[in-house]
Amino acid sequence: MADSPKPLSFRALELVNEQRSRYGLRYHDHERYRKHCSNRTHRLRSTLKITHGRGREFKKPPSVPQDRIEDGHLQLLLFQAERAWSYAQELLTLAALPANATKAAALRHNATGRFRRAVHWATQLLSQCQALYDAGRLGAEHILEMTAYMLVLNGRFLRYRDEFEDALVQLSVARGILDELAERAQTSRDQALATYFADEMGPEIRYCAHALGHVKAYDVDNIVREQSALHRSQIVDGYDALVQKLSGADSKGDERKLRTLVWEGEVVPVRNPELVDVLVKVEEGETKLREESTAVSKPPQADQEKKRRKPSKGGKSKRGVAAYDNILLALSDAEEVARKLVEAQNASGLTSESSAPGVRDIHFVHVFIVYHLLARRIQRDLLLITTILAQSAQTPRKSFGNKAASSKSQAEPVDTRLYPAVVKLFDTILQSLNQMRTLSIVDESPDLSAAVDSRVSFTNARRCRYLALTYVPVKKYGEALTLVQRSNIHLREARSMLSTVHSDPILNGDPAFYPIAADDLDLLDKELAEDGSRFKNDWFTYNGGSLSVENKDYKKPLFFDIALNYVQLDMNRLQERAGKQPQRAILAPAPIRTEVPTADKRPVAKAKLEEIQRPATPEPSASAAGGGLSSLLGGWWGRR
Repeated sequence: MADSPKPLSFRALELVNEQRSRYGLRYHDHERYRKHCSNRTHRLRSTLKITHGRGREFKKPPSVPQDRIEDGHLQLLLFQAERAWSYAQELLTLAALPANATKAAALRHNATGRFRRAVHWATQLLSQCQALYDAGRLGAEHILEMTAYMLVLNGRFLRYRDEFEDALVQLSVARGILDELAERAQTSRDQALATYFADEMGPEIRYCAHALGHVKAYDVDNIVREQSALHRSQIVDGYDALVQKLSGADSKGDERKLRTLVWEGEVVPVRNPELVDVLVKVEEGETKLREESTAVSKPPQADQEKKRRKPSKGGKSKRGVAAYDNILLALSDAEEVARKLVEAQNASGLTSESSAPGVRDIHFVHVFIVYHLLARRIQRDLLLITTILAQSAQTPRKSFGNKAASSKSQAEPVDTRLYPAVVKLFDTILQSLNQMRTLSIVDESPDLSAAVDSRVSFTNARRCRYLALTYVPVKKYGEALTLVQRSNIHLREARSMLSTVHSDPILNGDPAFYPIAADDLDLLDKELAEDGSRFKNDWFTYNGGSLSVENKDYKKPLFFDIALNYVQLDMNRLQERAGKQPQRAILAPAPIRTEVPTADKRPVAKAKLEEIQRPATPEPSASAAGGGLSSLLGGWWGRR
């Protein structure tokens, strides 16, 4: 007995959206998408073995029996329709260029032919899907998606030919089908997919209604309800039965939907399937984070096994940090997807208009995701600070002396790297808070902006306190006291800003992070007062409160410790020559007398400060001036 044909799962809208966003149409590059559809068509023909033969001779492929149709045959018809439609859009873009003004009519004529060919392939695909639905191989949601795709393509073609009445009917019925699919969707991705295609049709329906002279052409939802109720039964065979089967399939869906995102009491719509996928991962990370926080808040069990078992150090905090890392990774992916969607919308120059007035666009969704990313990052950094300080307080100190020595060692800081690490984490928190302050959704809310500013001041106060503690081990008490005073200034700023906030939106929001109470401000004020008193006492004990490190006027180099054992050094003279002391006044030397002292006069004693002069060289005698042998050998022969 022959096997019964297996059911098919052909999602036309999902396949079209995936291929368009991946191969060029996100940036309206129709040429790239047309080439991709051509390549995909050739690969499908080769895989299904329905080519037109080799060489120049065209051979029509044989028809495929109904029971042997696969997903590839339906995809082949869909990509042929997409290739013709993309080629028509490419030709219309070329015809609008000023350089092609002479051949614009020919380009528009060719575009019309390609557009008509796309409608032909879409109609053939719909008839094929209808036959498969009658045979029980396709579901109701599949045939409705294919019907909506064909109606959208046909409605755009009629609008291009200025047949606005027929175009309005086709587009309104397609919009009504998409609204039904979004309302009865099993998953959040299917709902976003139907909403995405419905949003693209809003401006076209408004344009057709305005061309027909509707008074309320801006009210797209009302126009869709009127036109769809009048013509959907005539255009779609068995519409009511298909919708009933669609609602029955809703009860079988067991996938969890994405929870509704709310900001300031209003819903934040997610209208892109790619964004839904990453936000589902974010929600899974938030669920794990809530489970971890619930497990940490549970009281410890009193069993003997739990008492005997030694708990690991920092196990709960490490699991909490890992949970934050998981959700931060998911939020980073969501931010990247939203940023690419915003860049694509800005590059195309179009706006994602929706039919409902006041609906937030993709720009708002991107800023909303960035706010949550920064909030979770701040929570993670605060958890790290709490964990580091708690572990340092619980770490035992090694003591090798008596009890007095051990108590003295406990008063010293545990590790010199502790406070610089805490200061670095506070710098990261300040960076996140300052970036959050520049977001548009924060700047537009006075209470939220004041709450963020108060967190910035409070974080600056805490940072200055721990930065002051890093100067104490190196005996720089003046700098430490200056930072304590600076911390008090920031603390007063935080108090004044919190007093202006009636209801703290950060503490009452979702997620709630960085709670600040009046007790926290009082505790920090008390700690700053204690630190200031302790720094002053330590400074006075160290050098009596002097600003200089040592009381000596100079510090003798190490070389002189050895040299002065053998040489007597005049340090004052050395400082004077080095220019570190003012030079002393030098008395002017006495004028030199030219007269020769006589034998009767006694020589005058020289002053003590005058340097000892060398004796003058004696003048040569007169006899030596005579020359001769006697002058040379006078010492041997005697003198005359």
